[in-house]
Amino acid sequence: MADDFRRRIAERDVVVGVVGLGYVGLSLAIAYAESGFRAIGLDVDPELAASLNRGTSHIVDVVSSDRVARTVEAGRFEATATPSALVEADAVFICVPTPFDLAKIPDLSFVRAATHSVAEILRPGMLVILQSTTYPGTTTEIVQPLLEERGLRAGDDFHLAFSPERVDPGNTTWTVHNTPKVVGGLTPECSKRAQALLEAVMDGDGLVKIVSNPASAEMAKLLENTYRAVNIALVNELAMLAHEMGIDVWEVIDAAASKPFGFQAFYPGIGPGGHCIPVDPHYLSWKAREFDFQTKFIEVAADVNSGMARYVVMRLHELMNRHGRALNGAKALCLGAAFKPGVSDVRNSRAIRVMELLEHAGAHVEYIDIHVPTLTLPSGERKSFPVGDVTASGFDLAVVLVGGADWPLDALDAAGVIVFDAVNAGGPGGETRERL
Repeated sequence: MADDFRRRIAERDVVVGVVGLGYVGLSLAIAYAESGFRAIGLDVDPELAASLNRGTSHIVDVVSSDRVARTVEAGRFEATATPSALVEADAVFICVPTPFDLAKIPDLSFVRAATHSVAEILRPGMLVILQSTTYPGTTTEIVQPLLEERGLRAGDDFHLAFSPERVDPGNTTWTVHNTPKVVGGLTPECSKRAQALLEAVMDGDGLVKIVSNPASAEMAKLLENTYRAVNIALVNELAMLAHEMGIDVWEVIDAAASKPFGFQAFYPGIGPGGHCIPVDPHYLSWKAREFDFQTKFIEVAADVNSGMARYVVMRLHELMNRHGRALNGAKALCLGAAFKPGVSDVRNSRAIRVMELLEHAGAHVEYIDIHVPTLTLPSGERKSFPVGDVTASGFDLAVVLVGGADWPLDALDAAGVIVFDAVNAGGPGGETRERL
């Protein structure tokens, strides 16, 4: 039976289902469709499914509409809002959001709902792979019991594994096809089947690392993102200290990065956003309390990172005061709105948090981000400001919140606009420019 599954993978005779068509799910579904498989994508939004079936992507910064259209026209990809459509699938990936609530408690409602949908069409021999980032134990404590409610047993009647997503929106170098993966199955056979399916869309064998169980794979994902969160918090704290000491933190990091071993450069900013780094460490901290264990490093790092937006606004108050101006009543232009350069994703965007705090301080806020044409602030809806009009629009202050773009910083300097660069997008600049 196992050899037959691998043969069917090689022959592209396996139908792949994907539950959740966001950044992770759509990337995965299209990758399988482009690799010769038939892929069925399920999403709770019927309008989104209909749009995808017309060949229109909702996340063009990750999956272009051309790619979607080609796979739809070839009959290799279809989207649906009807769970029963997955009945044809031989393997199903669960790729739904795992946010937290206001108390930083994991919200697994999307995982539970997706698992219920899969349970309705589960049949013997099917492979189910959870990809949503979550705390260690979710696969066996939440997903497995829900799938087994109708009598089929995981590891015997069907196969179950966890393989964390590693999608980096906006990154064209590392994709679904070449980014190494981790997988932990309920049984060795579950792992091997998941490994075979994952490698089918990858550029060569050996890119999928098997760990002993789903919990280890779940923990590996949390380690990846917690490592980044803690190190970002470290440099954020050092940036605040360096400012007090009159030291250029960017020069310090550049100097330290010249060491060819034992150091990896991280950079300060307004705090990490998106669906991973600000969220995942809280999943681990929450689970740790079950074992009467306090993850002090993780919690302190989260506090430092979440406080950077307020720190930036405090620096803006000081900067404006030094130039004899007030933040209250100022016209402020924010450069960047998404959580990182080159994407349209505004989930947990710290740039938007800075804008909210600026409005609270009395500033009139406009923003520029070609990937985010509109957004809603407490004062109402905003449209991305025309780049060509920035120097003639009487702005008192410009704040660089997202790097990676060709911001008109020199022109703003020349126009006498006070510039605060929170991400070192343009170097030291003139007398009216200051960096974090």
